[in-house]
This record gives sequence, structure tokens and C-alpha cells, in this order.
Amino acid sequence: MRRDIPPLAEVRRITQKKRDAWWTVLLVDPVATPLVRLTAMRTRITPNQITWGAFLLGLGSAACFALGEWRWLALGAVIYHLSFILDCMDGKVARLTGQGSVFGAWLDFVFDRIRVMVCGVALMGGQYHRTGDTLYIWLALAVVALDTLRYINSLEIFKIRHSMRKQIKARMRAARRAQNEAELAFMEDLLRENPSADIEQDLQRAADDADRAARPLAEAGADGGAGADGEAAPARKAQVIDLHQEFRRKFPAYLRVRSFLLRHRIRAHLVSGIEFQMGVFMIGPLFDVVMPATIVSGALLLVFELAIIYKLLLSTRDFTRTIDSFEQQKVVTAA
Repeated sequence: MRRDIPPLAEVRRITQKKRDAWWTVLLVDPVATPLVRLTAMRTRITPNQITWGAFLLGLGSAACFALGEWRWLALGAVIYHLSFILDCMDGKVARLTGQGSVFGAWLDFVFDRIRVMVCGVALMGGQYHRTGDTLYIWLALAVVALDTLRYINSLEIFKIRHSMRKQIKARMRAARRAQNEAELAFMEDLLRENPSADIEQDLQRAADDADRAARPLAEAGADGGAGADGEAAPARKAQVIDLHQEFRRKFPAYLRVRSFLLRHRIRAHLVSGIEFQMGVFMIGPLFDVVMPATIVSGALLLVFELAIIYKLLLSTRDFTRTIDSFEQQKVVTAA
């Protein structure tokens, strides 16, 4: 038995994400985190082995779904949730024991997509065999398509945001070299690091910091670090770039809702791929309402994905204004 595993409170701090899906925060982490600690203390199981276990349980869930009758549906729903708990445990064990790997992340992602595809086809195929309703065939295609859309959209949005941040950082580095500007920070990173802070106060503070950062450091002496009285100049504040200003202005109530959710580690994207899966593979089978649960879950997923795309659109406008501001500063400096 390993002796270097910390107490449960410290394990929570190390393994749990600062922001996660509400289903994970409320219904998975309270079970998964203690199991992670016991697994790390008393076994030699690796994260990849846990990933395989989650995948095999997912296949067992699909076998139950394919049988079609309610008792098998209910059993399949329970097994699917156990599979998801294991799926959450592999990353936690990796973070706790330092056994994470790039291949393990790939294996986890691929197995997740295969599990959703197999369970979706098995569930809808079982219901088609049970009822003869051809709508279940279309629902099987919809489940696979929506799951694929969710992760492709997430990847592309991440790439676009990364590209915007990279361009802004490059402009800021050039401005610092020319004008000795302050360091750069992004508002979304500050909020992620301090989710309990009041967002409206953060925004006002960020505006004040950006204003101060734009002023020349007139207090600095000729030696580059001392003030007029010989004391060291105060550390420069980071200039804060907020690429969600327009979204916040259009939806001010969102700030308070997001602040409340973040204080409880819940991300504002309330219906993500996780909640979609649980609606289709847990709520639907458990209460024998597969068709309505799938339709409602799919509709909600689409609504939140469209909201994210709209937020990205507004963010690109903030990005354009930010780039334009750098160009204006360059013109003023040259003049």
C-alpha cells in the first residue's frame, strides 16, 4: 500500500477540475474522487487500464440496450453511468500519481467516441426491434452526428481562440519592445484562476489596470528601476485583454449566473456532450422514455452549441477591435 497519497481533501484539490460539467460535479466526483484515492493507495492499476475498463463496461451497457426491454434498459443505464465514473477516474489517477501520457489522452478520447457510437446504435436498434418505429433509426444517426459535431466544434473553437490569443500576444510583445509596455493577461484566464470573484468587479478592475498600464512609467528613474526617492519602482500591472466584452454587454445577467456556477465549479455550458450522453443513455433508458429524452437532449445540445458559436462570433469582433487598437497605437507612436 502506498504511503505518499495525501488526504481526501488534498486529492480533491489535485484531481478535480476547476470547472466541470454539472453532472460530473454533482453526481460523479463525490463517488469518483474517494475511489481514486483508494485505487492509488491500494492497487497498481494504471490510468490506461482504467480507460480500458470504462470502455468494456460501455460495451456491456450497449449489449443491455440492444435487448430492448425496460429491465435491460435500466441495467444498461446503470452500467453506462459506472462506465462514465471510471472514465472520469482515469484522468484523476493520472494527475494524482503522475502517470499521465499523451497516448493515454488519445486512448481516452477515441474510446469515448466509440462508446457513444456503439451505445447509440445498440439503444436505438433495440428500440426499433421492440417497436418497429423507423424514427429510432434516424435517432441513432442523430446521436452519432451530434456527438461528433460537439467535439469537432469544440476543437475548432479552441483552435480559433488560440490563434486570436497568439496574434494578440505577438502584437503586445512588439509593443513592449517599442514602448516598454506592461505584461499581458487575458480576462478569461483571470476568471478561471479565481472563479469565486465577482465578475463585475473583475471587469472594472481590469479596465482600471489596462488604463494604468497604458500610461508611461514616468515615475521610473534614469537607472530603469528606481523612483525619484531611490526606491524600486512598483511592479507593473498586467494589461488585461477581454475578448468577451461585447457578449457581456449584450447579456449582463450572464455574469451573475456564471459567477454563481463557477463558485460551485460548474461551467456555464450547462448542456455539453456529457449531459447529452446522460440524457440519452441514462435518463431515457432508466425511465423508458428513450425517444423523447433523446430529442430533448439533442435539442438542448444544439441550443448551447449555437450559443457558443454566437459567443465566438462576438469574440472575433472584440479581437478585431483589439488588433485595430494596436495599429492605432503604432500610428500615434510613429507620429
